[in-house]
Amino acid sequence: MSGQHRTEVGGVVLAAGRSSRYEPGNKLLATIGGRAVVRQVAETACESPLSDVVAVLGYEGVAVAEALEALSVSLRHNDDYAAGQSASVRHGVDYAQESGWDAALFLLGDMPFVRAETIEVLIEAYRTGTATVVVPEHEGTRGNPVLFDGYHFDALASVSGDRGGRDIIETTERTAFIEVEDPGIHWDIDTDADLAEFADRRDSL
Repeated sequence: MSGQHRTEVGGVVLAAGRSSRYEPGNKLLATIGGRAVVRQVAETACESPLSDVVAVLGYEGVAVAEALEALSVSLRHNDDYAAGQSASVRHGVDYAQESGWDAALFLLGDMPFVRAETIEVLIEAYRTGTATVVVPEHEGTRGNPVLFDGYHFDALASVSGDRGGRDIIETTERTAFIEVEDPGIHWDIDTDADLAEFADRRDSL
């Protein structure tokens, strides 16, 4: 797999979940500085070197779609979102295969603090190396988003529940762990307190 053939890297924003632990409502629609969490994730993806971006919607899909208006993001609806993250991953894989992507970067819709520069680092590591999975780490602990080469698309499409691609990450010999200066790869929002804490931490960096 030479570098020139590893060019089409698209992004899949997983934005279908029910936010069951987020008491004020749908965490993807919570706002930071007047912008919805999921919109910030999608904006970062659009600012990065990703060649294409698709968001997989489910719970409150109409409202989430409205939060993404005017962005260069395709939308896919996952009616089976209650089955866990894997169903959304399958929708993302389908889009990636239809679009002819060489690889897909999976971004979580509740992680708005990941930097565009981090996405760029992961894509560059994929394009210039031989890894088929690229995982970011910060201070020795891995996080998200994670990039998967098309070699793994069929396996990703067959996962179930909420494990996502973790089994593939842990069993693939050609997984690259890339250290990044971005604590946002660990900051997923589950509660209102998370949102306030991470926003404060980002502003103090």
